[in-house]
Amino acid sequence: MKKGLTALCYKFFTNLANPTRLAALEKLAEKPLSVNELAEALNQEQSMISHNLKPLLQCNFIAIKKQGKKRIYSVNHETVDALFTVIENHAKKFCPTGGKCLLEGEIPNAT
Repeated sequence: MKKGLTALCYKFFTNLANPTRLAALEKLAEKPLSVNELAEALNQEQSMISHNLKPLLQCNFIAIKKQGKKRIYSVNHETVDALFTVIENHAKKFCPTGGKCLLEGEIPNAT
């Protein structure tokens, strides 16, 4: 690994280790949404979703576009789609339980 990548990787993967953020990325990969639409889709409080969108914005996993008074969040497909593909391919190829690295119940539920 290149010198200095530890801190970068830590921030990158810490963002993705949060189940609410991952669920938000999955929903936003389907279509752009407002924070209220995203909160409703994930069955979470709007304040919880807003809190979790901030780190995703800081790392450019998502972007904001103003639409009238609404702020519409969209996923950075260049990064997120490629990342999800790598994860899916790794799980299918290397996880001994047929693509599920953890047993059912071990992954926190974000919804």
